[in-house]
Amino acid sequence: MSHPELTIHTDLGPLKLPAGSTLADAVERVLAGTDRDPASVATAVNGGFVARGARAQHVLADGDAVLCFSPITGG
Repeated sequence: MSHPELTIHTDLGPLKLPAGSTLADAVERVLAGTDRDPASVATAVNGGFVARGARAQHVLADGDAVLCFSPITGG
């Protein structure tokens, strides 16, 4: 019996995750092997900003486009 998976699209290419994965799970996987801290990046799903505190509750769907980027600061 196979485990259900979903595929999301990232700036690093497609990423397979278990069904029911959250944005927090995806950010962890995308940043694995880098020196970037998940708290240091901003995130968007399908073009919509997702706040850091909402990542663990944001369940991803197959085909979602996930972007991790450096927030822009200034004034």
